[in-house]
Amino acid sequence: MRNSFLPYCLPLIGEEEIQEVVDSLRSGWVTTGPKVKRFEDQFSQYVGAEHAVAVNSCTAALHISLAALDIGPGDEVIVPTLTFCATANVVVHLGATPVIVDVNDDFQISLDAIARAITSRTRAIVPVHYAGQACHLNEVRQLASAHNLHVVEDAAHAAGAVYHTRKIGAQGQAVCFSFYAIKNMTTGEGGMIATDDAALAARMRRLSLHGMSRDAWKRYSEAGAWYYEVVEAGFKQNMTDIQAAMGIHQLRRLDGFILRRQQIAAAYDAAFSDLPEIILPSGLPDRNHTYHLYPIRLRSGAADLHRARFIDELRKRKIGTSVHFIPLHRHPFYQQRFNYRPAQFPVAEEIYRGLLSLPLYPRMTGQDVQDVIDAVREVVLLSRLSTAERYLDVASAS
Repeated sequence: MRNSFLPYCLPLIGEEEIQEVVDSLRSGWVTTGPKVKRFEDQFSQYVGAEHAVAVNSCTAALHISLAALDIGPGDEVIVPTLTFCATANVVVHLGATPVIVDVNDDFQISLDAIARAITSRTRAIVPVHYAGQACHLNEVRQLASAHNLHVVEDAAHAAGAVYHTRKIGAQGQAVCFSFYAIKNMTTGEGGMIATDDAALAARMRRLSLHGMSRDAWKRYSEAGAWYYEVVEAGFKQNMTDIQAAMGIHQLRRLDGFILRRQQIAAAYDAAFSDLPEIILPSGLPDRNHTYHLYPIRLRSGAADLHRARFIDELRKRKIGTSVHFIPLHRHPFYQQRFNYRPAQFPVAEEIYRGLLSLPLYPRMTGQDVQDVIDAVREVVLLSRLSTAERYLDVASAS
C-alpha cells in the first residue's frame, strides 16, 4: 500500500519553463507577443506543417477552424461519440448540427458509420486521434474528398504522433492540438492549429483576435502602428506569451516525454498480459502510439469485476484513475437536443461498459509504475476469489 495518493496525471514542468515564464513576466509581454510567434514557428517545423496558429485551447482551435471554413446554421458535422464534449460543443456554438457516429473496437471513428451519416447537409468530418494514436486518416480523407467535405482533425491527444512516417499535423487542412495540463506537452491551457493552407491560416489567426487586421498584436510595440481594422466578427482566443514560454521548452522535451510514456505502457502490457479479465489497448499498423492515455477495458463476465468497484478498489490502494470518455450520446444535452440513444452506438456502448484509464505520465517514477501494477493485479486476483466463493456458496446451497 502506498503512503500517498498517486494522482491520475500530473504535468512535468522543468526549470527552463519556469525561467522562460519569469523572463516573459519581466519583459512586459504577457499577452500575445514574440514568444507566441517563436512557438508557432517551432511547432510548425516539428510537425512538418507550413503554418501553425497558437490559441488558448484545443476547443478554440476546433471552433476557429470550423468557423474559418464557414461552418454554420444548416450544416452538419460528423464527430465520433468516444471523445470529450468539446469536439461536438464547438459545432453547436456555430449553429451547426453535430452528427454523432459510432467507433470501431480500436476506439477510432468508424468509417462505415461516417459513410452512413453523410447527407446533402454534411460539410465536415472531425476525426479524433484517440489516446495518442492516429485514426484511419487516409480513409477518412478519401471519404471526405469523395463527398467534397472538410476534415478538421481533433489531435488533442496526438502531439508527436506519427502516421505513415509523417507526424500528425503534416499535410492537414486543419489539425487541432491541446496543451492542457495533462496532455503530452503543456502550456497550462493552450492549443495550436497546424495547416498547409496559407489563406486559411491567415483567417484563423485573424478570427483568434477579434477579427482584427493582420499583426494587430504588434500595435503597442515599436514595430507596430496604432491603426487597425476589424474585417470580420472574430473571437478572443489568442495564446499569451506566458503560455508560449512554457510551450517552447515543453516542445523540446516532447519526444522524451513520449518515450517515457511508451516505456510505461510496455511495462503495463507485460504486467497485465496474463490477465484475461483485462483487454489492453492495441497498436495499429503504420503509426506510433504516444500513449496520452492507457485505456483498459474490463472484460464483461470474466470475473466479479465491475468498473465502479474496480475504480473504488484502486482508490483504496491510493491509485487514481479516470474514464475517457463518457460517450457524447450519453450526455443529457445531446440526448435531449438531438434525441441520441445508446442503442444507436453498440460498439461505443460495449467499450464504455468496462472502460477506464490507468495513470501514465513522464513524472511517474519506477516505483509509481510498480505500485499501479501491483494494485491492478491484486484487485483482479481478489475478484477471482470473490467469484469462486460465490460459486461455492451456490453449490453448497444446492
